[in-house]
Amino acid sequence: MLNGKFGRMGIGAASIGVTLLAGGCAPEASAEDGRTTASTPANAMVDATLAATIAETPTIKVYKSPTCGCCALWVDHMREAGFELDVEDTDAMIDVKVDAGLPLQLQSCHTALVDGYVFEGHIPAEVIARFLAEKPSASGLAVPGMPIGSPGMEFGDRVDPYDVLQFDAAGNTSIYESR
Repeated sequence: MLNGKFGRMGIGAASIGVTLLAGGCAPEASAEDGRTTASTPANAMVDATLAATIAETPTIKVYKSPTCGCCALWVDHMREAGFELDVEDTDAMIDVKVDAGLPLQLQSCHTALVDGYVFEGHIPAEVIARFLAEKPSASGLAVPGMPIGSPGMEFGDRVDPYDVLQFDAAGNTSIYESR
């Protein structure tokens, strides 16, 4: 496990985390607007500069629930973009998130770690690549909840708007990108 930055969560916070982790998963993917889905390869969304960043990125450690289909679809999305992943299925997701220093309000279903950054939830691969290329002084990015239409959460042609949030060690957030 990682060293925790924010201490342990109480029972109430843990139950909120479990509720987020138990959220629904989208079984099939399609998009008519060009967004990355299982039917639109993620690498089609990545330009040459970002492809170089992806090629240089160390293996990303991904923690996910062994029973979550949407997390598996997000892993596929990341691999299609060219990222190397080391995926660990675990039933201790709350511990992973706390140990990574992830603020409760940003938690989603899966957590990825690389180069000292935390990536939480259904963040598009090209957004992660751009963030890694920029190397900002931040803790990471998060897509809280499980927005329909984000990578791994495709559901027909429905795409709900969502924000990719940048956060720091104190839990301060700003919008990194809106989708």
